[in-house]
Amino acid sequence: MARLVRWTALTAAAALLTAGCTGGSAGDEAGDGGTSGGRPSVAPSGVPRALTAQKLDWRRCEATDDAPAPGRDWRCSTLKVPLDWSEPDGETIGLALIRSQARGSGRIGSLLFNFGGPGGSGVSMMPSYADTTSALHQRYDLVSWDPRGVAASHGIRCRDDKLIEAAESVDGTPDTPAEEQAFLEDAADFGKGCEKSAGPLMAHVSTTDTARDMDLMRHVLGDESMHYFGISYGTELGGVYAHLFPQRVGRMILDAVVDPTADTIGHAENQTRGFQRALDGYLKSTGQEPAAGSRKIAALLDRLDAEPLPTSSPGRKLTQTLALTGIVLPLYSKAGWPVLTSALEAAEKGDGSQLLALADGYNERDDAGSYGTTTHSQRVISCLDAKQRPTLEETRKLLPRFEEISPVFGAFLGWDTAGWCHDWPVPGQHETPEVSAPGADPILVVGNTGDPATPYEGARKMADELGQDVGVMLTWKGEGHGAYGSGSDCVDSAIDDYLLKGTVPEDGTVCS
Repeated sequence: MARLVRWTALTAAAALLTAGCTGGSAGDEAGDGGTSGGRPSVAPSGVPRALTAQKLDWRRCEATDDAPAPGRDWRCSTLKVPLDWSEPDGETIGLALIRSQARGSGRIGSLLFNFGGPGGSGVSMMPSYADTTSALHQRYDLVSWDPRGVAASHGIRCRDDKLIEAAESVDGTPDTPAEEQAFLEDAADFGKGCEKSAGPLMAHVSTTDTARDMDLMRHVLGDESMHYFGISYGTELGGVYAHLFPQRVGRMILDAVVDPTADTIGHAENQTRGFQRALDGYLKSTGQEPAAGSRKIAALLDRLDAEPLPTSSPGRKLTQTLALTGIVLPLYSKAGWPVLTSALEAAEKGDGSQLLALADGYNERDDAGSYGTTTHSQRVISCLDAKQRPTLEETRKLLPRFEEISPVFGAFLGWDTAGWCHDWPVPGQHETPEVSAPGADPILVVGNTGDPATPYEGARKMADELGQDVGVMLTWKGEGHGAYGSGSDCVDSAIDDYLLKGTVPEDGTVCS
């Protein structure tokens, strides 16, 4: 489990629970080999002209390990940015970008998307999100990118496939001194692998670094203002950008909001609470009393801790940690609840195959045994951001509080606070991110009362932290991670009107 929301849960859930979406539709091959244009924009201060005056060469996108080549109206390019923003004249790195130009008249500008993680590939995700944003696509160029340290932007890989699979046997809720030692040794070993892979980049993949990349991106794309759509971790990134560049903020959406006031332990508590709420909602939908249903699942996990279940995958068993991972994935969307029922029923009968398949989707493992590296990038980014490093002793004291919040998820997420950044090679930068943005235009903050991964309370805290007359709160009484495109006409209309017309809804608007 991770301190923040794992990007793969969204992409895997989408693949598992919905019909496949194809990236882009056939159309004019606009932007082929051209450069970004648009309104005059103000260049970031202190950045050499070699970077601010660069021209983006938009070419047909190629297939990647994560996704096939998107449709013909998508174009890809590379943006050069400083490796170290404290030395903008120094070494540079390249960031992979993807864009599809506005399809209608009255173009507003670029709309930049970050889908979460941290560690998610926007280049892979953006085309599959185009159907959801079809109304926005009429007046905006849809743009996303792989942030530094992610996928095609110098992606960091901390372990090979064999080592990743071997680490799945490490007990995520250690019960003995030997298991505790193995747990912490595995965490430290992971960090060493990240440092070996990343080299100097290891100290320059923070959220602040990426926010500065975004402002250079805004300028090179030709936009005077930053129009932005951030989801999950993308909300934290958007808040940090707004704090650094409040006068550059245009129309900004923050959906499925990470609590900016929470430290490492606070994030883990929030996520424990959110997943238990989602599980309660699932159990009620199946006619079970939540407390009793949770105890039944917790008992299954306890049995797996002692004796993993056989599966149809040769040589692999369903461990306690893999089972919990498999339970988490379908909680991201109400559409996944029937899948969870089937998997739990099979496990109770002694077959761990379905929960293992769900865990593999969450962990980006394909049928050939190859794993994706989203969580590698995520860990490097989040451990550079966060200063807090709970010790083994501190974690032991925290466990009763976590287990009180959730008998199912508490122990796992409580232990995760000790292992996530244990013995990390570089220090963290802050206790909590700074997102205050005095003077910025209104930013629409969207909270979902049933969000399992970024609980609703975080949205109100983000709106408050952004500042009076800046953070505008929109609530959806729904289920799942994220609100836009999730079935609420009220939410979708409010967001579309804000982005397309500049109409700011009244603060505190509720969609049921």
